[in-house]
Amino acid sequence: MPEKDVFKSRFLKSLFFITLFFLILSLFLLFRFSNTSWINTPSYNLILLDNTENTDPIQLKSIPFPPSPDSCNPNQALLKVFMYDLPPEFHFGLLGWKGKSNQIWPNVSNFSEIPSYPGGLNLQHSVEYWLTLDLLSSTTTPNIHNRPCTAILVQNSSLADIIFVPFFSSLSYNRHARVYVKGKKDMNMILQEKLVKFLKGRNEWKRFGGKDHLIIAHHPNSMLLARKHLRSSMVMLSDFGRYPVHFANIDKDLIAPYKHVVKSINASNSLDFEERTTLVYFRGAIYRKDGGVIRQELYYIMKDEKDVYFSFGSAQQGGIRTSSVGMATSKFCLNIAGDTPSSNRLFDAIATHCVPVIISDEIELPYEDVLDYSKFSIFVHSSDACKKGYLLNLLKGVKKQKWRQMWERLKQIAPHFEYQYPSRHGDAVDMIWQSVSRKVSFVNNQTYRKNRYRMSQEFLKSH
Repeated sequence: MPEKDVFKSRFLKSLFFITLFFLILSLFLLFRFSNTSWINTPSYNLILLDNTENTDPIQLKSIPFPPSPDSCNPNQALLKVFMYDLPPEFHFGLLGWKGKSNQIWPNVSNFSEIPSYPGGLNLQHSVEYWLTLDLLSSTTTPNIHNRPCTAILVQNSSLADIIFVPFFSSLSYNRHARVYVKGKKDMNMILQEKLVKFLKGRNEWKRFGGKDHLIIAHHPNSMLLARKHLRSSMVMLSDFGRYPVHFANIDKDLIAPYKHVVKSINASNSLDFEERTTLVYFRGAIYRKDGGVIRQELYYIMKDEKDVYFSFGSAQQGGIRTSSVGMATSKFCLNIAGDTPSSNRLFDAIATHCVPVIISDEIELPYEDVLDYSKFSIFVHSSDACKKGYLLNLLKGVKKQKWRQMWERLKQIAPHFEYQYPSRHGDAVDMIWQSVSRKVSFVNNQTYRKNRYRMSQEFLKSH
């Protein structure tokens, strides 16, 4: 054999064995150090789930925002807040907390002393709990919780932009409301009567007739007795479904997000288009009253369609876990009007990066003045959704590239809907305080415009 051919043969053999060695080494390292199989890993292994209902309020998360200063300067805060020192029966006492003699608030610097909020569906209306904790921590020095300085507690009400009423109204309703019996009052009604009497007697309320007060009534049935007496205040709600327009409206009041009940998914673990094997997902109550009758209509239209999961369901017996897996493995999640225009389902969809399909003509959305929902949600008129084949054809027609644009945006904005303590830049608590600040500015502007002539005359007559 010619010397040239021998050399060529030896070179090819050497190259083959070297390539084989590195291939075996790569496979060994892959199996040795990888946490997940590289062969068609089942999608549910990539989702952060928990079969238990989480009642721990201390949910530390790492969100990539700039660090906060060591202490919060009231003069530099976006919003200065005065909070009434209501007795514990109105707030943490509802959670079973009992402080020492004359102690009104728990020590929020010690996580072990903070009472947990009940889990399950109770959590979805817990907004006042998180805001109160955040305010209490705002004056700690140094700023040990590294919270944003968007809102800060002040001790002088005359220096405040807004006066916060720390009544856990949703919890009061869930814990103490009973079927009304003539002549009998439940504890929820008693607390509301006490609150109205307290506020009406305060100079802070009398100063502007309560217009600079912030009251939270996130559960649609909370504050039923007190709302007519306190309607001049700024009210934080889940929607306006059960309020007459002269009681609550978008001009003076605020919409806050529900706290999602499914587990959040880390952006790096979120399933992509091909891995989400269900096209459309809905699980919940089907037969609802008022605007929610559309759920029943859609159920009969879509229940037997291919790649569609549309089923009855509740939070009981592992229902939250079932919804967590279902939404996280679906491309589109339906948010359909129920007894009221909104539901927690929208925020569960955001937490699982399942593109929300909003079918609720009267819905109002949190932060919509600064957040464009059309970039990560699809809005469908109820009348169109009920047309045979319309909704399914619309969603099937969404191209992979367009879906991925919405999916990427969902991963970006999901932290804005996370309630947590301590608060972090851009989370739900921080976004809500920013919304309050914008609303205060808007209401003040309206007040000045309305009273400009009277104020001018009063100034000219003053000494």
